[in-house]
Amino acid sequence: MNSCWLRRGSSGDCLLFLSGWGMGPEPFADINFGPADVLLVYDYRSMDSGRLFSLLPKGGRLHLLAWSMGVWAAAWLTRHDPLFAGLRFSSATALGGTLSPVNDRCGIPTENFAAMLDNFSPAALEQFRRSMFDCEAEAERFLRCPPRRAPAELREELEQLRALCQSCAEDLPDIYSRRIVTARDRVFPARNQVRAWGRERCETLPLPHFPFYQQAGLKALRPPLSEPPAGG
Repeated sequence: MNSCWLRRGSSGDCLLFLSGWGMGPEPFADINFGPADVLLVYDYRSMDSGRLFSLLPKGGRLHLLAWSMGVWAAAWLTRHDPLFAGLRFSSATALGGTLSPVNDRCGIPTENFAAMLDNFSPAALEQFRRSMFDCEAEAERFLRCPPRRAPAELREELEQLRALCQSCAEDLPDIYSRRIVTARDRVFPARNQVRAWGRERCETLPLPHFPFYQQAGLKALRPPLSEPPAGG
C-alpha cells in the first residue's frame, strides 16, 4: 500500500481514506473533504501498512472512509494486520463497495472482473474510468487529472486484488458504523451492495461510483468532527 496526505493542517480530526483500485492522489487533489486532515491510502499490490503507520497522527480523533475496493481492504487489514486492528475509529463509513467485492450477488460480477483483467488495455482502462461516472463532464474532469501510474502497475494491482479475494474464504469483519450504497453505480451494482449489507443496515444515495465531484455526496460523506475548543 501507499499513503500520502491530501490535506494536513491543525485539525484535531484525521480522515483515513482507503480509496479504490487504480487510484492515486491526483484525482483528489482539489476536492474539499471538509476541515479534517485527510490521509489517502492507495495501491493494493502490497498490503503492507508500514508507510501508513509512519504517517498517522499520534493524537486526535480518527475517522475511516473506505471506498470501492477500499471497503474490502480495510476489513482485510482488520482481520490480518494487528496494527490496523488496533486502530480506534470515531466513525467508519463504507461507500460504494462491499466485503465481498468479486461476487455475483454481493459485489462486482465475477465475469465483469475477469473481463477487465483478460482484456486490459489503455482503452479498457479509459472505459472503466468513464463507467465510474453518470455525468460526462465529471468523467472528463477525472481524465484530465488521472492517477499517474503505469498501466502495467494497475493490472498487477488488479491481479493481486483478485487473488486475495479468491484466497480469503473467511468472512471479514464488518467494521463500519455507516454503509452507503451508491444508487447510480455502474461498477458495484447497487442491488448487490444492498444485498451484501442488508436493506435495514445501509442507506442509499443517488450517487455514481466516483461521487467525490458532487457536492451533495461530499457533504454526506464528511465525518462528525470534534467540537472546537471553547473560545476557539
